[in-house]
Amino acid sequence: MKQHHLSTKFLMFYIFIGVFGFFTVTLGGSYMVEKHFEHSLSAALYTEAHNIASNDAVKSNISSTTVDTLQEHLSAIADFQDAVLWIINSNGEIIVSTRKDIDIDDPIPLEEFDAAKWGSNYYQVGKFYDYFDTDQLSVIAPITSDMTIKGYVAIHYGMTNLYQSRSSILFIMQVIFLICYAATSLLLWVYSHYIRKPLTKIMKGASEYAGGNLEYRIEVTSDDEMGYLANTLNYMSDELNKNGEYQRKFIANVSHDFRSPLTSIKGYVNAILDGTIPYEMQDRYLKIIAFESERLEKLTRSLLTLNELDMKKRMMHIHRFDINDTIKNTAATFEGICTSRQIRLELLLSGHELYVKADMEQIQQVLYNLLDNAIKFSNDDSSIQIETTVKNGKVFVSVKDHGTGIPKESLNKIWDRFYKIDASRGKDRKGTGLGLSIVKEIINAHNQNIDVISTEGVGTEFIFTLEKSK
Repeated sequence: MKQHHLSTKFLMFYIFIGVFGFFTVTLGGSYMVEKHFEHSLSAALYTEAHNIASNDAVKSNISSTTVDTLQEHLSAIADFQDAVLWIINSNGEIIVSTRKDIDIDDPIPLEEFDAAKWGSNYYQVGKFYDYFDTDQLSVIAPITSDMTIKGYVAIHYGMTNLYQSRSSILFIMQVIFLICYAATSLLLWVYSHYIRKPLTKIMKGASEYAGGNLEYRIEVTSDDEMGYLANTLNYMSDELNKNGEYQRKFIANVSHDFRSPLTSIKGYVNAILDGTIPYEMQDRYLKIIAFESERLEKLTRSLLTLNELDMKKRMMHIHRFDINDTIKNTAATFEGICTSRQIRLELLLSGHELYVKADMEQIQQVLYNLLDNAIKFSNDDSSIQIETTVKNGKVFVSVKDHGTGIPKESLNKIWDRFYKIDASRGKDRKGTGLGLSIVKEIINAHNQNIDVISTEGVGTEFIFTLEKSK
């Protein structure tokens, strides 16, 4: 509503500027053009009058009976200038006029004619001592001979002609103003439609996002920079909204996974302290407490690892190392549990040594999590293959088990944090649901890929790539 009010005020102001500008151009332009014509035309007429007054024929004939011989010559000059040309004698009488035949013996007197009153002015606008019915632009130049003024040359140009010339120029100025005003109006419309309105919507969206309304959509669909910016902000809000949902889910999952073991630990400790559990049975429940404590420790460690990866607090130390040797060392840490469950670890390694460029500690974490996952979902008396191959300058590492497999509907979810397949499929309740998330984060941080192939009831194979060292 406020924005609409501002737009209306701006429109009214713009219309006012247009009307005011038009009248300013009309009135001010009319005055300026008229004054320009007055000065330029009067200067030209005075120059012509001065040239005529300086002519020897004019000087010698002004007081003679042969003054009629000037009539034809002066008429030609007056017609060219579209003006009236006079010769005035020293008594202030018109003796020659290009528009009227005057007898030398019967000159036309000018009432109150006094050239001295003109002072430094060389032109006047008016009816020239009430001789004319309409305003004239009049100039006079003295005719001098032997330092004596013999008479005057006067040229009169009708102001009506000047006004017509002024109107023509003024019409052109008005048309130019209207064209400029229309062009400006078009530019303002383009600005308002393609820039201001989309920008207003984007600012509104930014304000909504700042206020926490991440579901707000910016309705700008143009194929320009504004549309791109709006789509980017919409995408940002979607991602922030997803992140917010993820954080809420993350906190809920963390709370649930911490609450369960903590409740068990607290219950059993209190039961031991108050004597509810007899002394001879305490060892059994202490083992349960130790089991739950180990579960909490593993969950905390995984969360810290994810936090380091998320916040990029941990810088990767990329260097050259033997991936085959790393696989052997990682596999050795699982010998105890594999022996107890009669699971065979088969290492199918390419060559005696195979060097890659990566962060060795993080790749060890990947191998550990994948092996731990494979053992957890393997049947007793089965085998797990760890294989390395080289293709197209990349090293492919495969961890393959022959266990329960992953249901097809769960394949796209296994990388989500805290996602766990039905607990009845696993052999170990200590799983946190974070292992594969950590694996994915580490491989992505190396700009590499990881894929999974699984058939329910047959087994699962994880394959990831590493950069081969040259």
